[in-house]
Amino acid sequence: MATTSSAPGASISGGSFLLEARPPEEIFTPEDFSEQHLLIAQTAEEFAQKEIIPNIEKMEHKDFSVTRDLLKKAGDLGLSGVEIPEAYGGMELDKVSAAVIADHIAKYAGFATTWGGHTGIGTLPLVYFGNDEQKKKYLPKLAAGEIVGAYALSEASSGSDALNCRSRATLASEGKHYILNGEKMWITNAGFADLFTVFAKVDGEKFTAFLVERNFPGFSIGGEEHKMGIRGSSTCPIILNDCKVPVENVLGEIGRGHIIAFNILNIGRFKLGAMCVGGARESLNNAIGYAKQRKAFKKVIADFGLVREKLANMATLIYVGESLVFRTVGMMDAALAAVDKSAADAAKKTLKAIEEYAVECSIIKVWASEMLDYVVDETLQIYAGYGFVEEYPAERAYRDARINRIFEGTNEINRLIITGFLLKRAMGGQLALMPAIKQLMDEVLSGPSSGEEVEGVLAEEQKLVASAKKLGLFAAGAATQKYMMQIEQQQEVMGAIADMVIEVYAMESVLLRTMKIASAQGESAAAVPIAMTRVYLSQAMDKIESSARKIVADVADGDMLRTQMAILRRLAKHDPVNTIALRQQIAEKVIERGRYGLS
Repeated sequence: MATTSSAPGASISGGSFLLEARPPEEIFTPEDFSEQHLLIAQTAEEFAQKEIIPNIEKMEHKDFSVTRDLLKKAGDLGLSGVEIPEAYGGMELDKVSAAVIADHIAKYAGFATTWGGHTGIGTLPLVYFGNDEQKKKYLPKLAAGEIVGAYALSEASSGSDALNCRSRATLASEGKHYILNGEKMWITNAGFADLFTVFAKVDGEKFTAFLVERNFPGFSIGGEEHKMGIRGSSTCPIILNDCKVPVENVLGEIGRGHIIAFNILNIGRFKLGAMCVGGARESLNNAIGYAKQRKAFKKVIADFGLVREKLANMATLIYVGESLVFRTVGMMDAALAAVDKSAADAAKKTLKAIEEYAVECSIIKVWASEMLDYVVDETLQIYAGYGFVEEYPAERAYRDARINRIFEGTNEINRLIITGFLLKRAMGGQLALMPAIKQLMDEVLSGPSSGEEVEGVLAEEQKLVASAKKLGLFAAGAATQKYMMQIEQQQEVMGAIADMVIEVYAMESVLLRTMKIASAQGESAAAVPIAMTRVYLSQAMDKIESSARKIVADVADGDMLRTQMAILRRLAKHDPVNTIALRQQIAEKVIERGRYGLS
């Protein structure tokens, strides 16, 4: 596929990574952080080290006075108002800044969940959908941490199926209040939050959002849930029993609550990804420190090959995760830069710019949450028996990580979103997916071709990414040809396509970042990133080939199956790399540094 070049920071269509090759200089990476980004990172890091970590035990035992105090301190430092407009007491900074803070706050998942619930889903509905009076009333206090926000969408019978909610809202006879009835479940921050974005159906039909204060008549909080992980956060049901909500507290438009719900969850996904990367980095650093001092058979276990392999794998995944998150957030910021913030429709255009990258946000959420699960699992394994004991950090990190595959829409739902959204854009003419599939089908049926010559650093890896894209298009083409408009009923196939799309985006993101580093610093200085890239691309290609086989075996049989498998093998063909030696190289560097790093 030909490279599509545009100026750095130019707007890029969501999902276009499947069809177009991008030049490295166009991609935003952590190496592109500005001085302001680095200062924000330092502020968030110091806050985490000096304020959050020393108070972990108190928060684990649900001393929420400590949590409230920390939220206030975060507000004083500007860490909670990054996405709030200056006119309402915020900093109004870019999405990269928001992701940087989320990354560093994530050293302790209990507080990160609280902070994320407050600054993200608890505040952003008001930022994007509130009217001027609502914003003036609540946003300055939310930015300062004087009041705490929460988001009440889920119910016992409608988690991922949010529109199936049973909570009702009825306009009172006096016309000044809505009367809300129902119950919401698993509400983060509920134990101490002051302001809730609550979703209910007006007259049982019109899905609508309401700003509900804790002290409104008829509003009450249930008991704390006893959770497996993130015990330092508050999770309770809320009960609406003839709860009186002033009509001026309707958020957005009656019957348009789904626009709020889905857009806010979409924004939350990239932040969750950033938190997962930060949590994984903290876990790896703990694993390295332990492996360097723990002895067995008269050697520190950091000298053992299988332990070094684990450390190398973890470091590689964190590097890829950083690449995924900041490539995506960089594209968002480029799109948002074109929005006139003073325009009457600025909020609408802002949401449209963010929604453009719904696929990429879902990819980040799925990939990063599953990456974190791998990292905390391997960290616990390195700690061995001590990892199973509460006084060591591996045990808590292991428990805390599990919720991320459920938060912000389950990973299963997000996989369906990825494939479904791509197909929807293709059918609507916004993404030239179908012509690309047809072109590829014509190409593969005409027999092997020599392909484009690629030279320079990571030349073979560039070819591998191009092959991965073709393999994904081929499998998607075979599936759509078989199922046509009924493909959305084939969840296993939709999930397998999503898995291929996820890996393609991860492969290309890390490749482009490494090429950019090598171009700026030289191949020798980029030795560790190059090794990480080669390791990751090798294992990702195996996953893509496996998913393609799964799809082809479902959609074809007999001679057609044999033909398609022959094409699949041709597209997936690549020489193996010595991942053992590459992982040794990566492990040597991180052990030498004593923490995650690239040099």
